[in-house]
Amino acid sequence: MHELPITEQIVKIAVEHGQKARASKIERIRLVVGERSGYISESIQMYFDEISKGTLCEGAVLEIETRKPKLKCPKCGTLFERLPRRFDCPECGTDGEPTDIGREFYIENIEIVQNL
Repeated sequence: MHELPITEQIVKIAVEHGQKARASKIERIRLVVGERSGYISESIQMYFDEISKGTLCEGAVLEIETRKPKLKCPKCGTLFERLPRRFDCPECGTDGEPTDIGREFYIENIEIVQNL
């Protein structure tokens, strides 16, 4: 349920961007959502479809790129996805350390239709 306020903010940011650019509508919004960000992409999409009604975002395509979490090997620097019940680097076997990859949540791009 915490996707509701964040989705409201996405629409607010996109509408403000569109108004500043004098857009007739928002065509596409691209989000990056890490699997460990705490947000569920399907819920964001559901709320977006409702919240965007009557705004510049109505009918816009919401593209959501999901980022998988990665570990980093402290020995060789390799970034890798953890296998179930395993933390070892596929290159050298050293246990990987957590990174912020997979915790992302941001608007990557907003595409508008310009007023003529």
